[in-house]
Amino acid sequence: MTTDTGAFLGGDDGVASIAQGGRKPTPAWRSWIAAQVEAQADRWRLWTPVFLGLGCAAYFALKSEPPAWLAWAPVVVAAGALWAVRRWAPAAMWAAVLMLALSGGFLAAKLRQQAVDAPVAPEQAGAVTLEAWVLDVESPGTRGPRILVAPIRVSGLAAEATPERLRVNLTVPAPRPGTAIRLRGLLSPPPPPAAPHAYDFGRNAYFQSLGGTVIAFGRPQHVLGLAPPPLGLRAKMAVNAWRLRLAERVQGAMSPQAGSIAAAMVTGHEAWISEADEQAMRDSGLAHILSISGLHMAIVGGFAFFAARLAIAAWPWLALRIHGKKAAALFGAGAVGLYLVVSGGPPPAERAAIVAWVAFAAILLDRRAVSMNALALAALIVLLRRPESIVQPGFQMSFAATAALVALAEAWPARVREISAPWLIRAVQGAGAWIAGALAASFVAGLATGPFAMQHFNRVAVFGLGANLAVAPLSSFVMMPALALGSVLSGTLLGDLILAVAGWSVDAMLAIGHWTSRLPGAVRLVPSAPPLALPVAFLGILIICLWRGRLRWAGLPLALAVIWWPRPEPPNLWLADGGTNAVIRTAPGQAMAVRSRAGRFGADLWAKRMGLTLAEDSDAACRRFWCLREGRPSVAVWFGRRAPDAEALAQLCAAEVVAVRAVVPSLPPACERRLVLDAEDFRRGGAVELWRSGGGWAARWTRDAQGDRPWT
Repeated sequence: MTTDTGAFLGGDDGVASIAQGGRKPTPAWRSWIAAQVEAQADRWRLWTPVFLGLGCAAYFALKSEPPAWLAWAPVVVAAGALWAVRRWAPAAMWAAVLMLALSGGFLAAKLRQQAVDAPVAPEQAGAVTLEAWVLDVESPGTRGPRILVAPIRVSGLAAEATPERLRVNLTVPAPRPGTAIRLRGLLSPPPPPAAPHAYDFGRNAYFQSLGGTVIAFGRPQHVLGLAPPPLGLRAKMAVNAWRLRLAERVQGAMSPQAGSIAAAMVTGHEAWISEADEQAMRDSGLAHILSISGLHMAIVGGFAFFAARLAIAAWPWLALRIHGKKAAALFGAGAVGLYLVVSGGPPPAERAAIVAWVAFAAILLDRRAVSMNALALAALIVLLRRPESIVQPGFQMSFAATAALVALAEAWPARVREISAPWLIRAVQGAGAWIAGALAASFVAGLATGPFAMQHFNRVAVFGLGANLAVAPLSSFVMMPALALGSVLSGTLLGDLILAVAGWSVDAMLAIGHWTSRLPGAVRLVPSAPPLALPVAFLGILIICLWRGRLRWAGLPLALAVIWWPRPEPPNLWLADGGTNAVIRTAPGQAMAVRSRAGRFGADLWAKRMGLTLAEDSDAACRRFWCLREGRPSVAVWFGRRAPDAEALAQLCAAEVVAVRAVVPSLPPACERRLVLDAEDFRRGGAVELWRSGGGWAARWTRDAQGDRPWT
């Protein structure tokens, strides 16, 4: 009698068991995961900039400055581990590489801090007289001139304590870059965060070597005989003077409204833009067009590349003698570099230029210009050059959007081209493909940048996708090319004509922005999530973009962290740094500033972070030096520079919480059972959030969240 061995052993599985020495078969789910991991064989390198960024972020997350040895030691250990496993399995080698990138990011941030370390204005600097060179005019428009100066001498400060750069607010016309001036004004250090875990303006200023701000008294005086500046400073002043003249020519070639937008898009000077236009662009989701970043560099570089390639192809003699695509790549890279100079080189423009240069370099090396490898290389360069970028909203949003778009390009199906279709059919198909691609790109980029917009800016432009789709063909094919070409030819009749065409396109964009911003429910206010939510969301977005295979969707819940992360109950009260203003939570979703005009910036920022709508008018009773708001909670704010006397302080203590800008030496009996915070408290803690806690108050201070770092 014959026996079916396969049936007796369980079919093919039984044979496999005999072949494997009786071991149980591998479960299907484990095989699937192994296949997913094997699919990443050529993708591990893409995680190198991610781990480098994590190392940078770890440095900035510390509450105290680490010693140098603590930054060097992990790098040495990781480098030794990489050397030890260099001939092991690829998994071990890549693990060592990623650990080296992680520790290298921490070290890069520490070295960058040491490189930019410069004097900062003391907190109680007061009125000073300074002599300086005007480096740039940052805000030459309707909001009041604001200039950047390189100080030579500051009264009351030794040479080694003089900041490298100062920002000066003027009430008179600004002097041109390259002018030597003397002025008197009120000097103060860069502002701290408006609230715990809010954006740190002081940290941003520190890494720009900006040591403080000056509120000028009167008109600056021109100084003769000031020591000549270094060659590098003279070059910067000359470039900035030329940028200002170009901005004025661009603005003068079209209507004032369109000219203000055009000047911002060409040279980065945004101060001519009216508040109404800026608000409309923000509410319609088009504000990113005003800031020179990846979109502008892509359009300018792409326009220059394709124009050069077309010109070379149209000249047969030249086309036969040079590589047209590579020559066009060199021309595009040069156009990007010129645009970077014209823009003044702000960090977003610099990051976008690096991404563009990496793409053009890929063309020169016969590689794909748009790829994850090119994006990873660009991210490595940016983070090694400016590690502080990792905590800046611009970097986070630009690289998240770019990674999402490259992932979309990798997944986008290749379009089948007919061999002999009529031109009309090809045109319709091409237009349909462009519309589908633009719709998908805008949708994906919006999803990728959404968590950062919610966390940093606390707003969602509900109709932003539609507005961007409407503006995309206008900005890509008319506005930016016309602005680029018109700026090059500015001052000539042809240049003025081209700029006029650009002005018409800007007017059309503004019309779309204003119409969209007026739609019902165009903007939705979103409170900030706890600080940990955004890194989790960023990691989830990167998993979706970088991982190959279905396992990438495991990153989706992480990418939505900013949306689903629970928000704690907002504080009952916020007191500004120095105690000069207060915001009270009056009802669910509503708040009121005690001083409705003075110090409004910090009040607005805090209310948005909490998801609160700030009332336009205050119902507090205000006098010359103080305001008192009754109700629950009741709060009084003394914003005079001199301390109140005992009688005035007793009157203020009718409120539950009293904030005094000056130092209070002693409290009258009326202030018993009252929370009184004076200048010493605010000097140590900065702005503060207060919650009712039993019969008292629980506090969260801004300086506690900042820690003790060089920029604090």
